[in-house]
Amino acid sequence: MPRYCSNKPRALRPNQILPKWQKIQQNDQLVEEAMLEKTQKLSADPVVFCKEILGFKPFAYQEQFIQLFKENQFTAARWSRQSGKSFIVAALLLWYAVTHSNSALGIVGPSWRQTKRILQRIATFTRRLPAGIVFKPQRTQIHFTNGSTIEAFPNNPETIRGPTLHVVYADEFNYVANDQELYDAILYTLGTTDGKFVCSSTPWHTDSVFFKIFTHKDFQDFKTLHVPVEKALEPNGPLKTSIIRKIRTQMGDDPARWRREMEAEWAEDEDVWLTHSLIASCIGTSKTCGEDLQEYNPETQRRGEFFAGLDLAQTRDYSVLSVVERQNDKLFLRHVKIFQQPTVYATVLGYMKALQDRWGRFERIRVDFTREGPSIIADMENAGINNAEGVNFSVPRKSEMASLLKQRMASHQFFYPMMNWERPYRGDICTELNVERYSLHKDGTIGYHHPTGTHDDVFWATALAVYATANMEPEPFLTIIQR
Repeated sequence: MPRYCSNKPRALRPNQILPKWQKIQQNDQLVEEAMLEKTQKLSADPVVFCKEILGFKPFAYQEQFIQLFKENQFTAARWSRQSGKSFIVAALLLWYAVTHSNSALGIVGPSWRQTKRILQRIATFTRRLPAGIVFKPQRTQIHFTNGSTIEAFPNNPETIRGPTLHVVYADEFNYVANDQELYDAILYTLGTTDGKFVCSSTPWHTDSVFFKIFTHKDFQDFKTLHVPVEKALEPNGPLKTSIIRKIRTQMGDDPARWRREMEAEWAEDEDVWLTHSLIASCIGTSKTCGEDLQEYNPETQRRGEFFAGLDLAQTRDYSVLSVVERQNDKLFLRHVKIFQQPTVYATVLGYMKALQDRWGRFERIRVDFTREGPSIIADMENAGINNAEGVNFSVPRKSEMASLLKQRMASHQFFYPMMNWERPYRGDICTELNVERYSLHKDGTIGYHHPTGTHDDVFWATALAVYATANMEPEPFLTIIQR
């Protein structure tokens, strides 16, 4: 028989059990005290906390922001994209929770999905903490043994107004739809604790609290830090020079976007069809539309009144499918699928057929058949895809679709979740809706275009999906009659 233990278990007499147990308890207590003492000693300085506990060395501008947060009540970061603003704030929130017993920290943002991502980043950091400091992180909360908590809140002033908080972080604050109302609620919840407020964002629109923080005299209590792309390039930051050169070339025909996303300055072209403020106002939250919108998983079963828009392309552009759901008088964007280049139409039709079967049916599908003609509709019918209608992208028809989309947004009848994607290219729903430009022709018609290096396929697929909810009148046919 194999021996699993070299030492035989020893029986203890009754008078030996208590001293043995007390010795074990004393050893455990000594270990815990040593761990806590080490953590408290290191965490007195958040920069040292990042280096010794979390395992990374903050860049110089991140250290500068750490000091601003540590020494001031109100701080704001206006940084270039991918420069590590939410990363360093996540580390700061963890440091604060560990070093301030019985403190309550809250995270808000454009959507609940966004705030839960920040919490997940903090949860990843907690794995580096010594044992006995944090309980197992939950989806929306992290609890610490010293009584502190970090919680992700939805974008709803009513939910943030209730709890008493010591620190509130607003992520991508310039993209928050009801930012003034949310900010007022945050001030009330910090009023009883004299707590801290920290926000960060890439610039978006000027009709916002975030813009006022950097420009208005009433917000002089804020200590701010502006980090353009030049300050975040290697070795002083995480951005690689070779990639930034390519991005600048691709954005060459869209200087306003470069200024916003990379120079972290406010800029908007006068000829954009959908303005920043209009786009931000239609981000679906419990406050703006009654629920914190989430994109539907295409692999799950759904039932609803669905309408789809399909913008077809092959090599230069992307084929995109957008699906909206109608509930009473509101439209919710539920799904966006961007297909890889080059487009294989069989792949597109197979995806749509599978989605139709899972979600019951599409009430109507509007398809751009300007290139393919009626044959693509016949192919869809042969594939078992029902209720497809072709739309010719003529100047009047494009104006009709774009105008309906803008009207539904202005009347607060169309909402969408905060969507971000990495493939087949990096993008987000707000930037895609903002890409389309317009110009007035001599004959009074409106022409639409997008800057070189950008894509407007998501814009037109979404416009088609919204257009699918309305009746389509035949285009007038004009001809010259010989006298």
